[in-house]
Amino acid sequence: MKVMIVVTHLLGTGHLSRALTLAKAFIQAGHEAVVVSGGVPAPQLDPGDAALLQLPALRSDGVNFAQLLTAAGNPVDDAMLYGRLDALLSSLDDQAPDVLITELFPFGRRVLRAEFIALLEAAKAQDKPPLILSSIRDILAPPSKPKKAVFADEMLERFYDGVLVHADPRITPLHLSWPVTEALASRLHYTGFVAPPVSDSPTDAGKSEVIVSAGGGDVGRDVFAAALEAAAGDPARPWRLLLGGADAAERCAALASQAPDNVIIEPARPDFRAMLHNAAASVSLCGYNTALDVLQAGCPAVFVPFDAGNEVEQGIRARALAQQDGITTINSADLTPERLRQAVQKVMDAPDRSPMTTGLDGAAETVRITALLLETQR
Repeated sequence: MKVMIVVTHLLGTGHLSRALTLAKAFIQAGHEAVVVSGGVPAPQLDPGDAALLQLPALRSDGVNFAQLLTAAGNPVDDAMLYGRLDALLSSLDDQAPDVLITELFPFGRRVLRAEFIALLEAAKAQDKPPLILSSIRDILAPPSKPKKAVFADEMLERFYDGVLVHADPRITPLHLSWPVTEALASRLHYTGFVAPPVSDSPTDAGKSEVIVSAGGGDVGRDVFAAALEAAAGDPARPWRLLLGGADAAERCAALASQAPDNVIIEPARPDFRAMLHNAAASVSLCGYNTALDVLQAGCPAVFVPFDAGNEVEQGIRARALAQQDGITTINSADLTPERLRQAVQKVMDAPDRSPMTTGLDGAAETVRITALLLETQR
């Protein structure tokens, strides 16, 4: 199969990370895969052997996902949007994929609907239209208005052959966050969770440390600020803050000027997942990829779910995971340095939790399901 995955991450890098993991699984199974990314480049993510094509990059204005900015922070104009669309359609013509996968759309990224619809129309108009699938995580942002769910159903009916849900329906069925109509239910294919394989490159980095992270985007400022003060009250233990975003180096320098001696501050690292296996505890948001990283590592964890801009996805996920040993959650409104320090001690004192080793082969299952759907279409 020739597979083309189209993704635009606007704030964090979770969508791009998952798309790359899927692409690498297709390649490992002997297929061809290209990821077309419309978000800001994330050099800490390794595409492996997957081709990564970069559109003119844009991002959201913080949690205002209706306001699009260039990578430099300027408002997006029509010329840039036309340039993106031209590059996207050219990629479709050049790749001539057997399978076209859109990450999140039509369940999200409605601000880019003109771009996605033009792509889908062009794909459908090809002499040999590709199999078209939507790829979504376990928990979606629930539709704030009924018309958003209606729009998704209409797009699915018009263009799509199926929806890949990267979750275990016994743990996080889609209806927890999205209204599942009878028509939608018939299109769902649960793959299990999509997680990269456990790193086989041993490292001593992170050993016995409290590792504080917030994904690859420019978020988590309150978490990092609270962590600095919490670390000051825990001087015997090393704390490491890993900052994401395009301006991570500058933010690291600013925080370092006020950090106690037991704190290391640096930009997000490509060996983050391996470091978690050595950590005394993890403090993080609760995005899809980070949550799976924590479960795979089996490390004690404090989740501070991202809830700015009325976001609820991470809160739903964090509350579900907090039922396990060694995991707790703090709402952002309740976050203080002392509560964070106490929560870290609580999860370290809890019974050990074994690393999660099953139910994480969603990438390989995605390849299998896609191949079956393509064979059926042919």
